[in-house]
Amino acid sequence: MGPHPAVAAIRLAVRRVLHDILNDHHASADRPASGEQSPNERPPSPLVLVACSGGADSMALASALAFEAPKLGIRAGGVTVDHGLQPGSDLRAEEVALRLRELGLDPVESTAVTVGREGGPEAAARDARYAALDAAAELHGAAAVLLGHTRDDQAETVLLGLARGSGTRSLSGMAAVSGADGRYRRPFLELDRQIARKACMVQSLPVWDDPHNTDPAYTRSRLRHEGLPALEKALGKGVVEALARTAQLSRDDADALDAWARQAEASVRDAAGLLECAKLYALPPAVRRRILRQAAIEAGAPAGSLFARHIEEVDRLITGWRGQGAINLPGKVVARRQGGRLVIRQG
Repeated sequence: MGPHPAVAAIRLAVRRVLHDILNDHHASADRPASGEQSPNERPPSPLVLVACSGGADSMALASALAFEAPKLGIRAGGVTVDHGLQPGSDLRAEEVALRLRELGLDPVESTAVTVGREGGPEAAARDARYAALDAAAELHGAAAVLLGHTRDDQAETVLLGLARGSGTRSLSGMAAVSGADGRYRRPFLELDRQIARKACMVQSLPVWDDPHNTDPAYTRSRLRHEGLPALEKALGKGVVEALARTAQLSRDDADALDAWARQAEASVRDAAGLLECAKLYALPPAVRRRILRQAAIEAGAPAGSLFARHIEEVDRLITGWRGQGAINLPGKVVARRQGGRLVIRQG
């Protein structure tokens, strides 16, 4: 008798991602950085880490990784991050680390972070968490870090992007592969949250439900428990699937426009590297605004704090020039028009 359908689904999703990681690993091994490696010498097996909070999504992911990785000759480890935002969070992180070790994962690391305030509590916690995951991946030489985001998380991300009015890229949600050199992999983006929870239940995996996930003080929590249910009541079932599908379609469009913007950028700069307003004006708005956004980021504006309204204001220096003053952007970056050129630099 085979595994429960929920367990089979999560294992299949993880197996597919591990095959991709293994293929990438072998491809990179075929291109050695130096001539020291013998042609007959096999590269070391890759290490894949799972980021685990102890919640149902990440525990299901950790269990599937522990089951599938050895069959492919992949080493599997885990990382849990203590954000220090709740009493006893350090003890809870150690409990999660113990559970990961009991699954057979090695190495397992529990790391504490200090959460700042920039961008709001949710963004600050996310930034601190990814910094810790990056550090763990570098320390252990991991080929990839698996994240337990589900289709439900994707739907929430699309709605949050829609509410911010942040454009096509924001509507594209989370990528299945992201980060430097494709470090982050999200195997569960096509699976709903209940499948992960069911998989934990039938395997008797202990699960910790973060109270922040039900705290109405957090925007995502309100969306999860009030916004999405209201949409499903008004529009019928299938809203989550439709939003996730929208994310993929938006991502395809955004990737194409990003590529166009990268190709066009050189053609709108003068010999000194400054952006020429007349040449920018001739571009389609979607391409022009991508160039402006990238220029602002390169000047020091934090990408996570740079919204569509900021880029629209900069865009008016090109399309609605009336002698207006400089535009202040996040990160103390200033954009101004001077002599037909657009100058974007830290103030």
